[in-house]
Amino acid sequence: IEFIIKGKGAYSLLKYESGSHRVQRVPVTESNGRLQTSTATVLVMPEADEDVEIEINPNDIRVDIYRSSGCGGQGVNTTDSAVRITHLPTGLVVTCQNERSQIQNKEQAMKVLKSRLYELQEQEKAEKEGNERRSKIGTGDRAEKIRTYNYPQNRVTDHRIGFTTNSLDRVMDGALDDIIDALIA
Repeated sequence: IEFIIKGKGAYSLLKYESGSHRVQRVPVTESNGRLQTSTATVLVMPEADEDVEIEINPNDIRVDIYRSSGCGGQGVNTTDSAVRITHLPTGLVVTCQNERSQIQNKEQAMKVLKSRLYELQEQEKAEKEGNERRSKIGTGDRAEKIRTYNYPQNRVTDHRIGFTTNSLDRVMDGALDDIIDALIA
């Protein structure tokens, strides 16, 4: 899943979410009540600022236009509004079919491409400065977990700072302030 969170200071608050998140739950289909464990790897990256100069040479991209897929009515089936942009030097591919118009989809895809190119630029810079950035997401192994969400105990534990809260239900509703404040402190 890829998505954008907008708001003042969004990246500075959410940058600590990068890493492996472990979920422990008892599925409805589990007749013996055994605890199942899953992991999700999260990477939080900043959106390229408008002032950041990411030059994209028009000759370096290939733009493909096609029909959107999925539900959406007759407009989806009759107009070529989805856009796929391939950045030839890096091989990055960005697709967008969220908007109704091809122009809006192309603008959105270009924003995402600029963000990804900015991230590549930042990664190159980080490699020169050390392994800190690469260690953010790790390999996704359970042993690398940064946080555990335990549904049977209604508990969230952030393993990096030893923070535990028994309000998983509120955290799942978006009440991350206590965890974020503890991480910042």
